[in-house]
Amino acid sequence: MMQSFVFPGLTTRVVFGSGTMARAGEEVRRLGHERALVLATPHQKADAERLAASLGDLSAGVFAGAVMHTPVEVTAEAVQAYRASGATAVVSLGGGSTTGLGKAIAVRTGADQVVIPTTYAGSEMTDILGETANGEKTTRRSPDIRPETVIYDVDLTLSLPVGLTVTSAMNAIAHAMEAFYAPDRNPVIELMCRDAMAQFRDGIPRLIASPHDHEARAKALYAAWCCSTALGYVQMALHHKLAHVFGGSFDTPHAETHAILLPYTTAFNEEAVPELLAPIADAFGGGSAAGGLHDFARRIGAPQSLKEIGIEEADLDRAAEIAVKNAYQNPRPLERPAIRDLLQAAWEGRRPGG
Repeated sequence: MMQSFVFPGLTTRVVFGSGTMARAGEEVRRLGHERALVLATPHQKADAERLAASLGDLSAGVFAGAVMHTPVEVTAEAVQAYRASGATAVVSLGGGSTTGLGKAIAVRTGADQVVIPTTYAGSEMTDILGETANGEKTTRRSPDIRPETVIYDVDLTLSLPVGLTVTSAMNAIAHAMEAFYAPDRNPVIELMCRDAMAQFRDGIPRLIASPHDHEARAKALYAAWCCSTALGYVQMALHHKLAHVFGGSFDTPHAETHAILLPYTTAFNEEAVPELLAPIADAFGGGSAAGGLHDFARRIGAPQSLKEIGIEEADLDRAAEIAVKNAYQNPRPLERPAIRDLLQAAWEGRRPGG
């Protein structure tokens, strides 16, 4: 018997293809704006300056100060730059750090957002903003946070390093994993997640062998869109809570943290809802969803343990304490001893289930 569901509809305009970044100005004008501030990380400043130049009179300049985990101090500086520029919109070029900064500006100023992702991280389709203040990362959701337009340009991912290709793909898969058991899941999102699993499973090994494989890049970016859409329309649970704990309180790299935690958070909830995670087991094999994801991560060279990204074993107690505070709704109760065991396994890099 099919469960009851609510599907809210997709509200973000998506432009997908090759060479689509050239349509950024058209999309800014379509939203009714005459001036837009281009955002980027320091690493992508040159790319942002080229984009700003291509916008011509639409460009209100470049702010290239985005950093991981969206610290509120950086946001305050960016908001000041945005207001001083005379812009009424932002164009965010980059991965999750830049997208997060654009959202933080938008929710404070009412700016419209055009996002041009360059990784598979997948926050661009969501109404979620994670911000770091006083050493802790907190999240909020609001319609005012969701970008108005996302431009996916396959050509921008052709030069994505293999390591970042791998970790940002695992980051995206984590979004889909939690969508399978979300209380507000629906058949449309489930179908998108199933498709994304297959595209990443087949596409990422191809990209490791041939990073400039255009067809594989297109499939991976399409899969990232599916996963980002899933995250944007269902509730987050344990996995995202733990990723935010480590990112906000221990300053771990975002995509790598997701990649490492994914098999272990999957295993934790697979004990409670194995039937809901069966599509992952079907896609990746390995005898279980968690085992399949762990084996896939190892096969594509993703990081395998928390100690690889600088977490000390002594940090695990504090992480477990933070994780059970203000816990997200989850299919299995979040009890501190069980979370501490999960973190120990993730720190050691043990394969879930043995």
